[in-house]
Amino acid sequence: MKPLLYDEIDQAEMNAAFREKGWSPLYTASPHSRIALIGQAPGRLAQETNKTWNDASGRLLRQWLGVTDEQFYNPDLFAIIPMDFYYPGKGEHGDLPPRKEFAATWHPKLLALMPDIRLTILIGIYAQKYYLAENAKQNLTENVKNFKTYLPDYFPLVHPSPINIFWRKRNPWFEKDVVPALQAAVKTVLT
Repeated sequence: MKPLLYDEIDQAEMNAAFREKGWSPLYTASPHSRIALIGQAPGRLAQETNKTWNDASGRLLRQWLGVTDEQFYNPDLFAIIPMDFYYPGKGEHGDLPPRKEFAATWHPKLLALMPDIRLTILIGIYAQKYYLAENAKQNLTENVKNFKTYLPDYFPLVHPSPINIFWRKRNPWFEKDVVPALQAAVKTVLT
């Protein structure tokens, strides 16, 4: 079953270059979704396999959330709506950023069709800057450290990329305090 607004997003002029590559927009969204996961953009492997969070980052994210693969990929539980629905390409220091206009164009339309969203998890700085706006702290670390400030609507997280292992080692409070709180919040919404 196609996610909400799929054909409209797929056929949009702004996505023509990706369509020409044979790429489909990667996201999930159901009118019954309860948690919105908003990250940066699909990675190369996700785009190639046409499956969101289909890599080491996704496996770690599911551990942090305390959910099974079956739960994670159930669109009635999780809407996976990154800041851009297409792999942006490789840059000098990792993947390129998502297109700025993409989320502004599509997120409001999608979220309006998902009235059961009770928690929005903001994964990484792009999602946090966009959604927290003037309420964002000075950097990602401060957003994540002060996650309680944004509850019950938003829960900011660091990206679960293997590249961020050094960040996690420098910030042991994340796995000690934030991950258990995240799992509790997710469990509350899903039960």
